[in-house]
Amino acid sequence: MKKVLITQSNYIPWKGYFDAICEADVFVLYDEMQYTKRDWRNRNKIKTANGLKWLTVPIEVKGKFEQKINETKVSDANWNANHWNILKNNYAKAAYFEENEFFIKDLYLKCEEDYLSEINFYFLKAICVKLGITTEFIRSKEFELKGNQTEKLVNICLELNATDYITGPAAKNYMDESLFADKGLEINFLDYSSYPEYNQLYEGFEHGVSILDLIFNEGINACDYLKCIKSN
Repeated sequence: MKKVLITQSNYIPWKGYFDAICEADVFVLYDEMQYTKRDWRNRNKIKTANGLKWLTVPIEVKGKFEQKINETKVSDANWNANHWNILKNNYAKAAYFEENEFFIKDLYLKCEEDYLSEINFYFLKAICVKLGITTEFIRSKEFELKGNQTEKLVNICLELNATDYITGPAAKNYMDESLFADKGLEINFLDYSSYPEYNQLYEGFEHGVSILDLIFNEGINACDYLKCIKSN
């Protein structure tokens, strides 16, 4: 059995994204897709005393209506220092902030990539190592992408000799499942329900925030709140 996950990169995504990576043997970062505004590619949420806050990587969009994710450039070189300062100000009182301060600060201040896709790849890889996720990372540019959207996914799976394709439940709305079945590929739809709550700062529990929230609040216990790692 060989499970493959193919999805677009997100910026410091929520725990469900990392569970999806963990479930797979191979993770294909599919950033040949068109960049979409006000999406998860360049932003994510954290908790603050005043409610949820977006951390957004500023990017160049003027006149670039059809640019792909991997063609999207950062517009402010100081974004990383700004984001680190926001995280520090809002998580300094978290139970495991001091334990993870050097790791996260170093991660941010050493990130000097110009392209959004490279930034996301950098953070995803580092956080996976932190969580003990050993899934192989591959970029979609290494494949010859042919056909419609579903056919491209099927062809990547075939090139990787996959038996199973992992995807989120929303894919049921647009994916032609028959194309996978015709090639003998099993589709595994992820279940993002029934996550346990963990200790968070501030009132009101929020599941859909960046994985950094879980790391700062639970530290070495963070993996206890991820389904895949816990089940393994």
